[in-house]
Amino acid sequence: MASFTLHGIPVSRGIAIGRAHLLASAALDVKHYLISEEQVEAEVQRLQNAIAAVHQELQAVWRELPPDAPAELGAFIDVHALILSDPMISEMPLDIIRSRHYNAEWALLTQIDELSAQFDEIEDTYLRERKNDIQQVGERVLKVLTGSASTLSGLASSPDSTAHMIVVAHDISPADMLQFRDRAFAGFITDLGGQNSHTAIVARSLDIPAAVGMYNASALIAQDDWVIIDGDAGVVIVDPPPVVLEQYRERQARMLRERKKLSKLKKTPAITRDGTEITLLANIELPQDCPAALEAGATGIGLFRSEFLFMGRAGYANRLPTEDEQFESYKMAVTAMKGRPVTIRTLDIGADKPMDNAEETALNPALGLRAIRYCLAEPQMFMAQLRAILRASAFGPIKLLIPMLAHAFEIDQTLNMIEQAKGQLREANRKFDPLIQVGAMIEIPAAALALPLFAQRLDFLSIGTNDLIQYTLAVDRVDHEVAHLYNPLHPAVLFLLSTTIAAGAKAGIPVSVCGEMAGDTKLTRLLLGMGLREFSMHPAQLLSVKQEILNSDLAVIVPRTRKILRLMEANAINEAMEQLRSA
Repeated sequence: MASFTLHGIPVSRGIAIGRAHLLASAALDVKHYLISEEQVEAEVQRLQNAIAAVHQELQAVWRELPPDAPAELGAFIDVHALILSDPMISEMPLDIIRSRHYNAEWALLTQIDELSAQFDEIEDTYLRERKNDIQQVGERVLKVLTGSASTLSGLASSPDSTAHMIVVAHDISPADMLQFRDRAFAGFITDLGGQNSHTAIVARSLDIPAAVGMYNASALIAQDDWVIIDGDAGVVIVDPPPVVLEQYRERQARMLRERKKLSKLKKTPAITRDGTEITLLANIELPQDCPAALEAGATGIGLFRSEFLFMGRAGYANRLPTEDEQFESYKMAVTAMKGRPVTIRTLDIGADKPMDNAEETALNPALGLRAIRYCLAEPQMFMAQLRAILRASAFGPIKLLIPMLAHAFEIDQTLNMIEQAKGQLREANRKFDPLIQVGAMIEIPAAALALPLFAQRLDFLSIGTNDLIQYTLAVDRVDHEVAHLYNPLHPAVLFLLSTTIAAGAKAGIPVSVCGEMAGDTKLTRLLLGMGLREFSMHPAQLLSVKQEILNSDLAVIVPRTRKILRLMEANAINEAMEQLRSA
């Protein structure tokens, strides 16, 4: 068989080499047929039994979680259990059986497809990728209905039992990943998925090379094919020539040596050669992510995306997390960090809010009722979140981070609501930190260009580079037709970044970067040269960035960065960046 290469989305770094192990999708085996009136209740019962069986499966997986399993696994299994209990999954397909006389599999698939279509309309990429969780839960139920064979059945047929296994699937759930954890599981490839899918997050936490969004990889790759996953590039090479295989083995060995070397830096302070101390913080989605952040040496949480607490509740306004539910999660995070600061971003959600029953969808969701705009339009929901965060602040240092502020009145209105929340807690004799710091995400050009509005009213700033670049260049980076125009090194982006950092320093308030740029080692020296002293990133990126900091000398970097900021042509900027990285 001739070698070929596939390109997808890199979600977990590293190189994996092994034999392909294919997982069949139960959805492909589903038969569609109509049932008679007399068969309806029997078919309803069959689906209910399958759902109950999957509940038991998930409980069993949860009970058998190894003590050293990443915290994300348990949390995502909980999310899948919640989705399974949701009436949209547990009841609506039963109605379809009764009203349309579809067989159980067809009714379930119909409902999953309808829910998936609703998620496709969501602008926010993180929320849009929650569609995969619904599909994964549906897949588990279908496997029970269709009596699919064990997903590990093909392993014994491998012609080389010593080879590592590369799992190739249309999709794979975090719970299913546990089946492979104790085997020679080196990496995985899926047709579906994105950068923020739960499976991708678990892969990063397990430190397993992975590539997702490969479209039809599961159809093109055959059982037992030799496969290379280049997790840094999102590239998969199938049946590589011997010379390519050897090159990747050498590269893999080199990367393993580098990782081992990096692990020695966990307790080393992040200080530049000239003695400047840099703060390295972690971005998390769940309170259970905190141990990984501590393990990586983070000195705090720079971004806790609270959106996750609102996930798995799509379509049910009456099932928003309660104030107490939120309080417990925030308290768990701040307690886990043992006195280190935790920055909690208030709900950052789009106009297409999946937990809202509204049918209307904004024409331009990215420019519509999202983030703080949405929170201010839903004061009851926002006040509950503010009270929950304030209550958790009694258990450790917490900072409040507000997304997408642009106008002075938005800042003032938000600060007023925070004061109202404090007043309500005082009346209820609830403890909280009365001096809790409040900061703003700088993620749209208007905010970056009107910084005095923010500096006069707030305690700190955090630059969300992903959105700042998107809005500055008018580019949706997940739109493959324009993604090539997304450029962190565009002169306009560099100007906004450098002026924001400089304005924060002038005003005497801390500025951090919590977007993808903070975790990109190719940009570490540039950000240091601009004056950035706080970086927040995924824990897996932290040690690499720290190493770059330890090798940096501000006396050399700062003048070279100033030169870059005066350049306008892309080629000149790229050339100067190469010189900066080699300085």
